[in-house]
Amino acid sequence: MADKIGIFFGSSTGATERAATLIKNEIDAYAIADVEVHVVSMNNVSTMSNFKYLLFGCPTWNIGELQDDWAIVFPSLSNINFQGRKVAVFGCGDQFGYSNSFNDSIGILSQKIIDLGGEPCGWMPADDSYQFEYSRGATDGVLMGLFLDEDNQAAQTPQRVANWVLWLLEDFGLRQPAAA
Repeated sequence: MADKIGIFFGSSTGATERAATLIKNEIDAYAIADVEVHVVSMNNVSTMSNFKYLLFGCPTWNIGELQDDWAIVFPSLSNINFQGRKVAVFGCGDQFGYSNSFNDSIGILSQKIIDLGGEPCGWMPADDSYQFEYSRGATDGVLMGLFLDEDNQAAQTPQRVANWVLWLLEDFGLRQPAAA
């Protein structure tokens, strides 16, 4: 396995850390890439340069803000050359308690990656299982990454992760789409 995927996450309650582990395990099951998982605030962000494929995990905190680990390193992302890198974002939020800012962190990070020349991946159509009003991480019925709600829909997380990883690996070009 020559390809390397770096998962960088921040987590205050453990939900995003659990999601990062589920995602790593799902990717590992395909045996097509080596996956390393990092707490984003515990590593120098320059470590991101070691990966062609990146996954950023960030819960939305308070009302539409980045979680503390990401808030600390966010300005440093500008020092990374994202040209030629494929980047996907996943996050945890509460779509009922924060219906007007559900998973805003996904939009914040996605926009930063786009601004820095990275290639956003893992975007997928929203389905009717989500019931939020607004998110900076959604545009025209498309989710800019994997939206998880561990507060209200934890039972759906394993299937959402499995579906997203399959989609993502195809988007990364690491797996061929299944024949119809």
